[in-house]
Amino acid sequence: MDDAVYRLLRNLAIVLTIAWVGWSAWDYFHQDTGPGMVEYAAGNRAFEDGDYERALQEYTAALKANPQLLDALRGKARTLMQLGRNDEALAAFDEAIARDPEFGGTYANRGILHDRMGHYTRALADYEKALALDPELAEGPGWMTRFLRLQPEKPPTIADRARYLREQLALPPDQRLLRVPEEDAKQRGYKK
Repeated sequence: MDDAVYRLLRNLAIVLTIAWVGWSAWDYFHQDTGPGMVEYAAGNRAFEDGDYERALQEYTAALKANPQLLDALRGKARTLMQLGRNDEALAAFDEAIARDPEFGGTYANRGILHDRMGHYTRALADYEKALALDPELAEGPGWMTRFLRLQPEKPPTIADRARYLREQLALPPDQRLLRVPEEDAKQRGYKK
């Protein structure tokens, strides 16, 4: 290998390593460590790992330490939805919306819950409200999120589901196909 190329690659590696270490240190020392934040972060990790019972415990502990921690309430609602505790999840989503009615992600998640419960007109209304508040929700997860989730194909978005529900609800009731379990299972909740 040419000496100039070698020096360039070595220097690039050194710069990237220093940048990574610096960013890691900055991130570690500048974390919000207010009441409930440690439990909230633990809840997020448990949720991503699919350990929903532990996630629920952590989000509940975060809310006990800081009842105003809205992200923990949203996490608790998403977790309850994953656990199939639909009535509790709906109450938590409703509370989160009452506390911050301008955050589209909560409407999107409540729409997914309504969809799973078979409340299709309510789901469609929530999807449309979510998209009106945050049009970026129509794009779904970006490539980096999909890469980290080992998800090569782009999952259906709430915009896709809203379009489908609109089409199906326009049909006579005996011609509607509102559930496709294989496709429905691919839809993931939204996180801030």
